[in-house]
Amino acid sequence: MRIGITCYPTYGGSGAVATELGLALADRGHEVHFISYAPPFRLDHFRKGIFFHEVEMDQYPLFEHPPYSLALAVAIHDRALQHQLDLIHVHYAIPHATSAWIAEEMLGEERDLKIVTTLHGTDITLVGLHPSFQSITRFSILKSHGLTAVSRFLKDRTVEDFRVSPDRIRVIPNFVDPRVFRRDGKPCHRATLAPGGESIVMHVSNFRPVKRIPDVVEVFARIAGETPARLVLVGDGPERPRAVERAEQLGVSDRVLFLGKHAAVDEILACADLFLLPSRDESFGLAALEALACGAPVIGTETGGLPEVVRHGETGFLYPLGAVEKMAEAGSALLTDPVRWKRFSQAAREDAVERFSSERVVPLYENLYWDVLNGDFGDE
Repeated sequence: MRIGITCYPTYGGSGAVATELGLALADRGHEVHFISYAPPFRLDHFRKGIFFHEVEMDQYPLFEHPPYSLALAVAIHDRALQHQLDLIHVHYAIPHATSAWIAEEMLGEERDLKIVTTLHGTDITLVGLHPSFQSITRFSILKSHGLTAVSRFLKDRTVEDFRVSPDRIRVIPNFVDPRVFRRDGKPCHRATLAPGGESIVMHVSNFRPVKRIPDVVEVFARIAGETPARLVLVGDGPERPRAVERAEQLGVSDRVLFLGKHAAVDEILACADLFLLPSRDESFGLAALEALACGAPVIGTETGGLPEVVRHGETGFLYPLGAVEKMAEAGSALLTDPVRWKRFSQAAREDAVERFSSERVVPLYENLYWDVLNGDFGDE
């Protein structure tokens, strides 16, 4: 197949999954064309069968905000004709599915371009519900020939909030490549991250308010009061200043390391002994899955799709939003009991590989594509 993929290229779960999916599809013999305003952050080297097309944007005095969605529609239209694309797989309903529909309309009878839309979360639970966008979000969803959600939670929210038939949405979870995300895959950076041999507590995100970064620091400070530990924060975003301030208030700033954005997250996660994700909402929790694959138990919130990823009491612990004391108690109990930690670590790795490996999930997307192209799309 010749497949177009459009995603946000910035640091975040949807861009990571879209990129990894494209790479895996190319490895399986398909031709993949990424169409976006910048190369996805994990598209960092040449791969056979992978092409990138930048959406061209011209500044014009009339437009205070350049119309990216229209420029994207033109780019999808042009690439579909030039490279004879069979389908375009867009990640996030708006503006990507909207742009894909415009491109399809522009193509007319020139090319029968099918649209597959994957819902990742914010487009449904936050942005799409805003009165300015709800109607066009629903319109774009219904105009897609194939529709997926990354969790049962997200599917249910879409059905309820956007009046979409359950039969229109197929749940295909996010995935991880266990050959890349593993504890023993590469030389560990533990000596650099924790030179005193402390336990390494980690968090990876885009530091948006929904991630509740101050809670990450709060949980860590309580853990550090029970056992020698360091907190490694990977990523960047608007909540970083609050994290710095909270670490100083709690007297742990000398044990908190901000690494900023990193494309090779697998190298860093391989050192994690515990992963914190106390988010207000997670439609899936890709960072948690990648941590589990690296053998790091996850402490998080029992919200959204995270309970579909983390098995409470087996691969980690999930608590109500804001329950920092319980989260810290669970984390401390694991880090101070090597036998119990090893049991959780092994279970985390095994469960991640068994349920969410790329070898299991990528064929689900291939089957979806063929169903769409053959007009047989429906629920599993």
